[in-house]
Amino acid sequence: MGQPMARNLARAGFSLTLTSRTFAKAEALARELSALHARPVMAVRTAAEVAAASDVVVSCVPDAPEVTAAHLGAGGTLEGAHEGLLVIDCSTIAAEAARHVAARLAEKGVSFLDAPVSGGQKGAVDGTLTFFVGGEPDAVERGAAVFQAMGKRVTRLGPSGAGQLGKAVNQIIVAVNLLAVSEGLAFARKAGLPLDELHAALTAGAASSWALTVLGRKMIDRDFAPAFAVKHQQKDLAIVLTAARENGVPLPGAALVHQLLSSLEAAGRGNDGTQALLTLYETLSSQS
Repeated sequence: MGQPMARNLARAGFSLTLTSRTFAKAEALARELSALHARPVMAVRTAAEVAAASDVVVSCVPDAPEVTAAHLGAGGTLEGAHEGLLVIDCSTIAAEAARHVAARLAEKGVSFLDAPVSGGQKGAVDGTLTFFVGGEPDAVERGAAVFQAMGKRVTRLGPSGAGQLGKAVNQIIVAVNLLAVSEGLAFARKAGLPLDELHAALTAGAASSWALTVLGRKMIDRDFAPAFAVKHQQKDLAIVLTAARENGVPLPGAALVHQLLSSLEAAGRGNDGTQALLTLYETLSSQS
């Protein structure tokens, strides 16, 4: 996700300083963007160096431990931060973890926005991401041009942590839609229906959704390459279910998807795209 987001920031005219856990990746991207846009793009080894050179830091890493390390750990943002720096974190993590990072950075005069995204790899490439944002209104306003370079919709939902809670709602709905599409297409295939024609009819009617349009097409094409991997959905659903327990909200649908995807992980398919859930239904059907 981070690489196409950086490409869109460079395309919008921002001067960039890049880092990655694998320095060679940052170097390669810096060379690419420098050549494309005829201006220097710096690759550095630490987030502290990025912070020292920047007015706005954008981070996108897998989970809370990586967010904490990137911003608060050795060589992290906090070490190189200056008062007035804005940090926009696009990772999906627990709301409490986002609040912790925000509070620590605030001690040095740094504003932090938790801004997880929806739209997947395609949205990152096309610059059409949706941002669920938690943080202060003035910080969101200061980051407006950066957000606009990477996405199409920016919605502030409240103070620190609110962006993560909004993303949790997104993942609940996405997961249950994935379940519905997998069940429907597994049924259709077993019943001998023409899947291409059926997909065209379904996407034109009340059953249509992003999951049906995009993931349903991949299921029919037997394309299980990861746009969003099972292991990443599982991480997000674990966050969702923990938050649900803390808030006393039962989520039987999301919990079921989490368990079904666990079956795929147990079969060594954690790196497949989430649309591979279809194959679990097919396996269950063949054993019935």
